[in-house]
Amino acid sequence: MRVTRYQGEAFENRFLPRLTTEQVKQLSKEDALVVLPVGAVEQHGPHMPIYTDTLIAEGILTEAFEHFSERDNIWLLPPIPYGKSTEHLKMAGTMTLSASTLQAVVMDIARSVSESGFKRLVLFNSHGGNHDLLNMISREIRIETGMMVFRLNSSDGGLITDLVSEKERVFGIHGGDVETSMVLDMKENWVHPALSPKEFLGLPEDNKHLYLKGSCYFAWVINDISETGMAGDATQATLEKGEEINRRSAQYVAEALVEMSKFNIDQLQKGGS
Repeated sequence: MRVTRYQGEAFENRFLPRLTTEQVKQLSKEDALVVLPVGAVEQHGPHMPIYTDTLIAEGILTEAFEHFSERDNIWLLPPIPYGKSTEHLKMAGTMTLSASTLQAVVMDIARSVSESGFKRLVLFNSHGGNHDLLNMISREIRIETGMMVFRLNSSDGGLITDLVSEKERVFGIHGGDVETSMVLDMKENWVHPALSPKEFLGLPEDNKHLYLKGSCYFAWVINDISETGMAGDATQATLEKGEEINRRSAQYVAEALVEMSKFNIDQLQKGGS
């Protein structure tokens, strides 16, 4: 039996758990960056796998690691596949951790990374429901371990403005055009296009400030905003669009990770000199 999942630069040469304890001990730690992906297992409508968010994290990072040079000392940890998905809990297939459990798990892993001598850790997130919690946890890790801690989302970079509609960019936050296209590129046979819905949030016409995300925000669970369990227009998704989104995302993530690996927080009070 051959295991074919772990392929490419990310897993053959930069997957930290494939090393022996002696090899990890001998790694240069001063410029090393350890990447911890945090995803989710949750419903994504009638057409998408519940593994969508974790799959996206794995797929983007696998491609991003292909961009590194030999001098880039960047290492990948296995993903935490479960996130804080309580907003989707009433829909079948959602497997969630509580906020306190996810915080404890991430903190324990961070302590372990620090104990192995590493000085830089990035929490790479691919689920919107993890976002605020991971921002808070990253600072707690910094306080407790002294490591430099970074945050990066799979959706960062603003790379889709020419690929999807403005309405999709604002309201297509779950299982819509973007995510469906990305998964079509990564695992086409896991998607059911014939079941793809179109459903957008029905905000009042006079609404000027309140949205699903951002600084002027209202708390919601998926049943408040959607009948199908998704938000967006999945009928517009294509594999070709997904290829382009994934390519751009991987390039952006690679550049961001290299920058993080070179960042030194001790220089901030010295004007960057």
